[in-house]
Amino acid sequence: MKAGAGLFSALALFLLLGTVFAQRPRPKRPTKRPATTRKPSLPQPALPAEPEPQEPTDFPPPIIGPPSIFPDCPRECLCSPDYPNSLNCENRNIRVIPLIPPRTYYLYLQNNYISEVTAEPFINATAVRWVNLANNRIHRIDKQVFEKIPALLYLYAHHNQLKEIPSGLPASLEQLRLSSNRISKIPAGAFNKMGNLTMLDLYHNQLSDSDLGKNLFKDLKSLMQLNLAQNTLKKMPEGVPSGLIQLFLDRNRIDDIPKDYFKDFTHLAFVRLNYNQLSDKGVPKAVFNISSLLDLQLSHNQLTSVPTFNGHLEHLHLNHNNIKNINGTLICPYSLQDDPSDFSLLPRLRYLRLDGNHLNPPIPMDVIMCFRHLRSIVF
Repeated sequence: MKAGAGLFSALALFLLLGTVFAQRPRPKRPTKRPATTRKPSLPQPALPAEPEPQEPTDFPPPIIGPPSIFPDCPRECLCSPDYPNSLNCENRNIRVIPLIPPRTYYLYLQNNYISEVTAEPFINATAVRWVNLANNRIHRIDKQVFEKIPALLYLYAHHNQLKEIPSGLPASLEQLRLSSNRISKIPAGAFNKMGNLTMLDLYHNQLSDSDLGKNLFKDLKSLMQLNLAQNTLKKMPEGVPSGLIQLFLDRNRIDDIPKDYFKDFTHLAFVRLNYNQLSDKGVPKAVFNISSLLDLQLSHNQLTSVPTFNGHLEHLHLNHNNIKNINGTLICPYSLQDDPSDFSLLPRLRYLRLDGNHLNPPIPMDVIMCFRHLRSIVF
């Protein structure tokens, strides 16, 4: 009986152990084959780097407009039916000037990527009177261009890369704007027979005294405005036409004005010599005593006293010099003892700027008594 019970117990223990082993998780077989050892690969030769894009590929693409009612209108330009004589090609990202229609009178080509101006686009454009080439990358204008447009009146080519005055300019020209280029050379006879030119703008170039020959301006009998500011001049330009109205010479290196420099000028009204190297020694006492002069600007120089000026002067800029005192009796264009009944006979100075000097307030009473038309004084 006891033997049977022991057999039954052994059988139960065996079944219990089998159940426990059956419930233990079986290890999973790897799903991937183990990595095999490969031979080290030889380094591949590096591919040559892509070259940097060169002009004109680095420019934005030209802007092509919709078809025009004018069959001769270039697709990269606009031809308005309201202005049939105008060809508007500005801000179109063009590199080359398109063929200009014969009907064109006004030609707008500013704000593009044009590098040179050749004669071919102008072959039938003899009616052109106004050309705006500003803000391009022009380094050359062919002489033959002006042979195609001999009646040109206005040429604007500022903000480009010209190194000299274009040759063959037409005698008909009235305005020439060449500011903000790299001009350091003016060919002999560049302005010959240009008796109609009224404005010559050469601001912000690289002109020196040797580039402005004595006879350079001799044919410019109608010239009214000459802008030579921001160049490298050390002397006042010679041979400037006596009929000039505006002379701008700011930001040069001028340190001396000849005594009789302005004596032949009959209409000169505006003179600007700001940011030069003028001292009392380089400014003769009465050099600015010109009856036609209305506006005189001498700021940012080295003056220690107020120069003599005519009673017709209306605006005087003397700020940022070395002036330590101002004597109204000395600079007054008429005697303070006189008391004219006609108020209009008094000096006409209305604006006086003296800030940036070594002056202390108050304004001297003799200055107030002399310049009774003064409306603004910066002290």
